Amino acid sequence: MSRGRHALALLLALACAACATLSPAQRTHSAQIAQAARATALDCDRADACARPSSLHRLGARAFAQSAPGAPRHYALLLDQGQDALLARIDLIRSARTSIDLQTYIFDEDDAGHLFLDELLAAARRGVRVRLLVDQLSALKRVDTLAALAGAHANFSLRIYNPVLGRARLSYPQYLLAAACCWQRLNQRMHSKLLLVDGTVGITGGRNYQDDYYDWNDEYNFRDRDVLVAGPVAQAMAANFQAFWDDERSLPPAQLHDVGRRLLRSGVPALPQAPFEHPRRVAQVARAADDSARIDALAAAALPVGAVAYIADLPRKHRAEQPLPAPASGELRTLIESARDEVLLQTPYLVLSQPAQDLFRALHRRASPPRVIVSTNSLASTDSFITYALSYKYKRRYLRDFGFEIHEFKPFPADAPIDLAATGATLPPVPSEEEIAQARARLLAARADDGAHAQRYRRPLQSEYAALRYARRSANERVPLARAGVRIGLHAKSLVVDERVGVVGTHNFDPRSDHYNTESAVVIDDPAFARALAASIRRDIAPGNAWTIARRPDPPLFSGLEYTLAKISERMPIFDLWPVRYATSYEFVPGPDCPAPRSPFDPAFGVCHRPVGDFPEVALGLKPLLTRIFTAFGAGLAPIL
Repeated sequence: MSRGRHALALLLALACAACATLSPAQRTHSAQIAQAARATALDCDRADACARPSSLHRLGARAFAQSAPGAPRHYALLLDQGQDALLARIDLIRSARTSIDLQTYIFDEDDAGHLFLDELLAAARRGVRVRLLVDQLSALKRVDTLAALAGAHANFSLRIYNPVLGRARLSYPQYLLAAACCWQRLNQRMHSKLLLVDGTVGITGGRNYQDDYYDWNDEYNFRDRDVLVAGPVAQAMAANFQAFWDDERSLPPAQLHDVGRRLLRSGVPALPQAPFEHPRRVAQVARAADDSARIDALAAAALPVGAVAYIADLPRKHRAEQPLPAPASGELRTLIESARDEVLLQTPYLVLSQPAQDLFRALHRRASPPRVIVSTNSLASTDSFITYALSYKYKRRYLRDFGFEIHEFKPFPADAPIDLAATGATLPPVPSEEEIAQARARLLAARADDGAHAQRYRRPLQSEYAALRYARRSANERVPLARAGVRIGLHAKSLVVDERVGVVGTHNFDPRSDHYNTESAVVIDDPAFARALAASIRRDIAPGNAWTIARRPDPPLFSGLEYTLAKISERMPIFDLWPVRYATSYEFVPGPDCPAPRSPFDPAFGVCHRPVGDFPEVALGLKPLLTRIFTAFGAGLAPIL
């Protein structure tokens, strides 16, 4: 047999294997196996399921007691610190009396994931109904783990959203097959995130269930944000979760080919008990969650607010008849349109859909346009350099046509809400600028290709882009930097309008959030909350934490010609090859005449800021070159990125 025929036969065999499904009888049998294995014994015989008292949980009861028809009362708590977000979740799970509903995009099997699974199963054994809804592509990577959870306990239920090819897990070849046969469905992901306890207190925001979101990774962590909300809006959260849980795309793992086959072959396995990578850290957090004084301090920081809205897409967003824009996108645009003075926008991926571009262009054309301040990632901090390349392509449009004031997050911010001690990393001393320059020179001299790194980088499971989820390692790695350290990447998705309305959620304000992902967000119309959220975002754009993007100085010769050629090149969907971009990165230089940073549109901006290049902190190599290649040829990827 020729090589071509052999490859074709192999591909055909793979396709047949990947597309194989359980028969109705097999699905019934595998479900029966899981059902029969579920323990029914409880560790508690009390009516309250031995729930631990919690001041965070009591916020819900207090809010309902203070609410009246037409006058709801809520309590809202920003969770900026990863460790606070971790403790708040554990505390609420331990305080649950009747129900826990958890919905997420990523649920890893690292220390954080195992800790949360242990807490959820412990709650189920106390007598709490626990429902865990996860997306297929990025949750619970071991089939044995899924099979074990399928039969773990009568009070614990797991469903997997949108399992393409009828499988819980996809190998790389199966992913390629799914991309070939079912590209649209493969990209339709459940990006919504919610933890709802007893129908009274909920947490939503950017964080998934993985070390990187709680300051537990020794190489790369996300600067993220959640909001805890207690009060009547929890009823809307519960209804939205129920819609996903009941949807035909949400399936128990026992009904899926790989998990079902595992159950039919050898029954329900024991839950894998891999040791924690950092057991002392896990034990410390578990004890901290029992520290009532620490939880009381968190609860005391909650702000009393009035009406709260939960804007969330439904599963019907993934049906052909769903009108656009989807609820989350449409309501966020309406809110932005209402701005009079200022829009403060934070997104990790500054790639705007066409309707969003039209919206911001119209805002900028007003007689008195609102100021639009954007916090986003730099190439050095992002976890998706391909997405950054498209942001890089449209900098002229963002600055000139939309009037954006863009601040790009630094990979080693001076003042971010990250607990570096919690990462467990051995931190090198902060180098001087001269030492950074020397390190960059040594790196360039030593490297013949992009294979040598200034530090090691783990392949990111947490990439929130389905199109890249199973891409080549080199496509998914973050760019190498000129110096080592615990890198921080922005992942928070928030919005403040006129310091009167604050939004925290999962929406990235990008085409993927508009068209492919389901999204959710909490909208709080309260000046005190809006000011607190604005202060958090302004911290991220402070000079020690971010570079400012502004127009380059005009070249001494032919500046008009250069600008015209660059503009023409940018408008090309492909072959955007002009080497000089409209804008670059600037660092604030304080001085007697520069006590504070200036707007990039201030005529004196150049007096107080110095240019630091297009890709500061990045070690020159293939990744900046690839960034420029995707800038030139990747515009067609914008809808899925």
